[in-house]
Amino acid sequence: MLIDVENLIREIQREPWAKDVSVDDDFWPLVIEWFNDHVLFGFLQQVMRQVDTIVDINPELTERQILEGATRYMVEFLGAHHASVRIYDPQSEQMLSFGSYPSEEEKRQTFIPLEGSIAGEVVKSLRTCLVPDILDEERYQNKDVIQKRGVHSLMAIPLEITRFFPSERDTVGVIQIYYTEKNRNFTPIEIQVANVMAKRLSFVIARKRVLHMNRLNEKREAILQHIFQTLGTRGGIKMEEVFNEVIPELADMVDLQSCALFSITDDYNNVILEAGYPGRGYHSIGKSFSVSTEPVFEFLTNLREYSGDSAYEMVTPSYILIVDPQRSDLISKGLKRFVASHNINSILYVPLRVDGELTHFMTFDALDQRQRYRDDEIDIFLFLGRELMKAQKMERLDDALHDFKNPAIATAGFARRLKKLLGQEERKDTKEQIEKYADILLEETSRLQELAMSLYQVGKEEVVNLTEVLQRRFEINKEAIREQLKQNVTLNEGPFDPDLNVLSYRINVERVFDNLLNNATKAIPLKGGTLDILTYEDGKWACAEIINTGHMPEEERVRLLEGEARGRGLYITQRIIRLLKGKVEIRAGKDTTTFLVRIPRYKGPNRG
Repeated sequence: MLIDVENLIREIQREPWAKDVSVDDDFWPLVIEWFNDHVLFGFLQQVMRQVDTIVDINPELTERQILEGATRYMVEFLGAHHASVRIYDPQSEQMLSFGSYPSEEEKRQTFIPLEGSIAGEVVKSLRTCLVPDILDEERYQNKDVIQKRGVHSLMAIPLEITRFFPSERDTVGVIQIYYTEKNRNFTPIEIQVANVMAKRLSFVIARKRVLHMNRLNEKREAILQHIFQTLGTRGGIKMEEVFNEVIPELADMVDLQSCALFSITDDYNNVILEAGYPGRGYHSIGKSFSVSTEPVFEFLTNLREYSGDSAYEMVTPSYILIVDPQRSDLISKGLKRFVASHNINSILYVPLRVDGELTHFMTFDALDQRQRYRDDEIDIFLFLGRELMKAQKMERLDDALHDFKNPAIATAGFARRLKKLLGQEERKDTKEQIEKYADILLEETSRLQELAMSLYQVGKEEVVNLTEVLQRRFEINKEAIREQLKQNVTLNEGPFDPDLNVLSYRINVERVFDNLLNNATKAIPLKGGTLDILTYEDGKWACAEIINTGHMPEEERVRLLEGEARGRGLYITQRIIRLLKGKVEIRAGKDTTTFLVRIPRYKGPNRG
């Protein structure tokens, strides 16, 4: 089996120890034959078993687990003390710690520089580096740890994983194998065996990435399927349901505590929380935050340029990763308290752009302290974000189309009346009615315009008189009742508190009352009944009641209070009320149903 046996014999005979050996001509061929049958064969069997052991590592494990398993086999086979792996990160231009055997990751430096380090030189040259005496090696700086562990020599071999697509980078790193011997003589065969094992390890990682890419495609399909299934439901798309369906698809990629979608205002002054997972009790949907309150927001929006070089965050054009929120300067004290209370140990911010313009971003709060995310993982987050942006627009469209109904019906009715009045002989009372109807038409068409604009923004927050808004919406609902030919409905107004102010977007308060009045009207039996409204103050709350004839079963009342409304109107109402930090109570009487809306009362300068 050995190539050129005769040449090998001549090489042996030139060795000093063999020159004076007096043997027959058949001796050396017999020695080589014995070595081939009894030594080389067994050695190759051992090497093949070790290589197969590495190749057979389960690709379902994490990359860190795969690397730690492979270094274990290398340490045991090569008789080393321990081994570690570092991967080059092109974003930070540093060598990241990526596993060791025995595992002591918590004691290792998270980053070491590419320049001036043994690991960096191996990555740049892709050649094995031998260090017979680490204490005499200037390129190895962390000598205190080496002395404590009792190792003196090192073999550093390159690890290279070839890219799959032209747009990707080759993944390169180094496996550092440590020995206790000082001035160790590394034999060519153990160097070669170590390199073979490293190459087989790259095959395992490559196979894992092929499986991972297949899963990413499956995730993309699953995300689209969940969104289209929601689109096909009768109630239309609801972001809360989309998040609850889609986010669990990421469970095997990142151990998520929470996830959120934010929009950015056109002036880049504020970000608005559009949707989140988990939902109630965790995220205040619709809440606005000033960009200046969070340094990370300023870096995301390019209002500040990042010039730091911290191990606690990673800032790239594609994402910002907060590796350690408690130590990062990009996180405010308030957010640090929040993440500590929710056991969040790393935060990923992924900006989302439309035609190159930053309009949204997503956050992924992980329970584990992630050191990095791969490009393919960022790609799936970007894909998810873009699809959620589309879903958000569709949700707003569904909401607006639903809420167009009442003002559209009322506008048509008032327009017909106005036309009829214009055809009559002008009288003083006719002129007053024309002016009233014209005012209502102006208000309602302006409101329709606001509803259309709510697909993108909701106007400005202002002090709103709750009683005035309810009375005006009740007036519009009267016209909707007339237009729908609803018979035998008695309308009762009051008592009212004229001084009930809340701080809100006016259109949001109008939409709450429109939806509740519309639902109350529809719930009145065909034989007829009453529809009552009233307002009052109750401590810190501004309260409004809408009461209609018609009994609501207890199971339906509980289901609505738990946020499981099937109708679009109640879904919109509940979402807005949560934004306003208010409450909705439902009281079911024998023959009546009462919706009680509580919104925090605005305390102006003259209020206690």
